[in-house]
Amino acid sequence: MNISLTRLPWWGQIGAFAVLAVVGCGLFWWYIESPARAEMASRETQLTALKADIIKGQSTARKLPEFRSQVAELETRLASLKAVLPEEKDAADLLNRMQTVAAQSNLTIKSFKPGAAVTKQLHAEWPITLELDGTYHNLAIFFDRVGKFTRIVNINSLAVKGKEKPTPTSTITASCVATTFVLLDKPAAKAGAKPAAAGNKGA
Repeated sequence: MNISLTRLPWWGQIGAFAVLAVVGCGLFWWYIESPARAEMASRETQLTALKADIIKGQSTARKLPEFRSQVAELETRLASLKAVLPEEKDAADLLNRMQTVAAQSNLTIKSFKPGAAVTKQLHAEWPITLELDGTYHNLAIFFDRVGKFTRIVNINSLAVKGKEKPTPTSTITASCVATTFVLLDKPAAKAGAKPAAAGNKGA
């Protein structure tokens, strides 16, 4: 059976062409237009994200000199803090400083005895027992000069005793505890924390 559009009346031919056009448009939309639009929308989203990243990167690049300046400032502050609170204790260095200041103050250090360090959370306190010989005036000068050290040194437990047979340069003997502070490489463990087991022992 042969079907020919030419055998249809004119209005039937128009209707058939209309149906074919609608079907063709639908197929074009379904297989070509819709995927293309979806891909375009995806690419536009990616482009927007890339533009945002570029803007963020440009903003960071503009702030880079400021960041470098801040890092340099922080490094300078850290260096000055390390001078005040060193990372290591050095008895020889501190003794040399004490002896220099004592000599400048006309005092004599009779004894220099470092004690055991007391560990705190971020630092350790390092007490040193000193025995000094000189005069009241020179002792005051010595403490004033120690107070001007870059390194923090606290003086406590001061005991002063007058001599039975004083001389012009030696009227007293004094003992005190000079406490300095050391920055710990690693913060101390919290109190009550249990150390990890080294291993299980057999029965």
